[in-house]
Amino acid sequence: MNITYRIFHRFVDLTDSQSFITKLRLRRNTIFKKLISSLPKPVKILDVGGTEEFWKKVGFYNDISVEITLVNLHKIDTRSENISSFIGDARSLMQCRDKEFDVVFSNSVIEHVGTFLDQKKMADELIRVGKRLFLQTPNFYFPFEPHFLLPFFQFFPLKVKVFLIQHFSLGWMGQHENVADAISVANSIRLLKKRELELLFLDSTIIEEKFIGITYSFIVYKGFDT
Repeated sequence: MNITYRIFHRFVDLTDSQSFITKLRLRRNTIFKKLISSLPKPVKILDVGGTEEFWKKVGFYNDISVEITLVNLHKIDTRSENISSFIGDARSLMQCRDKEFDVVFSNSVIEHVGTFLDQKKMADELIRVGKRLFLQTPNFYFPFEPHFLLPFFQFFPLKVKVFLIQHFSLGWMGQHENVADAISVANSIRLLKKRELELLFLDSTIIEEKFIGITYSFIVYKGFDT
């Protein structure tokens, strides 16, 4: 367990029922379940970048009132009767028809897909294949970077990021001594600002999830009757 994880253990540990991130996800799940509660059943959900374990925690495991399809870069095996999966890229969901799904859901994925242009491609695809959208992503301006688990990491110049990644095991990203690998890891996360989300998802509602008064992450939803 690296030093930054030890320091922020209670903040980020999803196995700890009392951690901030666990409580935040529970509140987020409550918002999502309320939004879809009035939709005709079964609700067809496309989860971009999700897992079966996540939906088990939400309470939708073997729940035939929802039909959940997972899409990831690698095959995800599923056991639940209402959850299936396929391999795909969020930036080009060629397997999916226009408005095929009642809801497209994505949790902490859009910051991983590359440049702002890549994020725009993902946003356009989510809007294309879904009648409604529910997406969450961390806030660029929150002082504690949630992937490297290092305060202000997202503000550092690339050279500083690469040095730190080469010499320390940072958060969920680990240590990478090879310079090319370190550069790749440093560039693998692009946190978004609220204004960028407003541009990517026009006419959407954006909720700011806060920690000690500072916006930690954003929920973006679109197409729901509220």
